[in-house]
Amino acid sequence: MSNHFSDNLKFPGDDRCLDLTDVFAFTAPHDPDTTVLITDSNPTSAPPPIPTPVTGPEFYPGAVYLINIDTDGDAHADVAFTFVFSEYEDGRQTGTAWYATGPEARQPGPVGEVLAQGIPGQLRRHRPPRSGRPCPAVTGLRSDPFFADVEGALHGFQWTGHDDFADNNVDSIALEVPRGMFGGPVIGVWASISRRRTDGTLEQLDRGGNPTINPVINPDGEKDLFNSRQPADDVATTCSRGRRSCRTRAATHPIRPGRPRCRYCRISCATTAPCPPPIPTAAASPTPCTTCAMPG
Repeated sequence: MSNHFSDNLKFPGDDRCLDLTDVFAFTAPHDPDTTVLITDSNPTSAPPPIPTPVTGPEFYPGAVYLINIDTDGDAHADVAFTFVFSEYEDGRQTGTAWYATGPEARQPGPVGEVLAQGIPGQLRRHRPPRSGRPCPAVTGLRSDPFFADVEGALHGFQWTGHDDFADNNVDSIALEVPRGMFGGPVIGVWASISRRRTDGTLEQLDRGGNPTINPVINPDGEKDLFNSRQPADDVATTCSRGRRSCRTRAATHPIRPGRPRCRYCRISCATTAPCPPPIPTAAASPTPCTTCAMPG
């Protein structure tokens, strides 16, 4: 996943440190039984009229940086790696990392086993001193991996080969995780960044797992709502909208005899409660799908 400026070319919470720009997960080149997890934030790139950064390369102090792992396909976190960083003073910053599983992995704050303390916020490999788990971590400033040929994009995709992000940086959190720590052979990965309100509670301000979902696909009025939710909320919301659409279409497009149950119902609505009964239609026969009324 790689995208910048998740809300109408603005930063979440009006702070670039809270902008989640990249999420990567891939097999370690040196070890097929190890997975590399990377999340980036705090980009130095910004479109006008956003000013150039003035706060420096630091992670947001006290914010909760989460890398979530779903191991059973239910869109809920089963494993979580959490990072929280100290204040940025004299060009230095340190972080603490936690590892949580089961119900603890779904908590918004830092919980579970402490993997490491005093992680230096710079380009140094840090092996956790307080745990026997082989889970090396790197945090700090890195070159922005996002590539954008703006001139080519604005002129009919006649690419120039120029990378407008070449001189920009991001703050990276990178982990090498033995697959045994996931608890399953197939995983889903997403990340989030949360900031504490004045009363101490956490507010999730950005999240991502697939590219450009919020900047491009979600409508303007729902971008902040999307950032505040979990993937399981997306499943329920999408199915709810689909059911309304199904019933509307069924009013004028009843299914033909002999057609199987509709594909939409079988794939999407199976994860939520059964769809409401179809809206009565003027057609007496044939009958739309009895579950969601979608024409087959």
